[in-house]
Amino acid sequence: MPKVPSPCIDVCKFKREGHCIGCSMTKAQKSLFKQLKKDKQREAFVELLVAQQATMGRYKHWEAAYAKKCRKKKVTLTAIEGGKAA
Repeated sequence: MPKVPSPCIDVCKFKREGHCIGCSMTKAQKSLFKQLKKDKQREAFVELLVAQQATMGRYKHWEAAYAKKCRKKKVTLTAIEGGKAA
């Protein structure tokens, strides 16, 4: 199974109180994701990020962009495809 890709969608502009306007991650969260080696940990991180985005708002564009990235890498995530990300 391919490795779960980073939630980063290559926007990388930290304007919303230190959160990226593309994916909502902070610089610390981006560094943390890179350290996660197991897919279960990476999937849990994506679920956390989806919840963070729901709380912060204004990240509706991210889900479609990340789903496309996952499809390209042949990865299926329940947080995206299973409907947890609403």
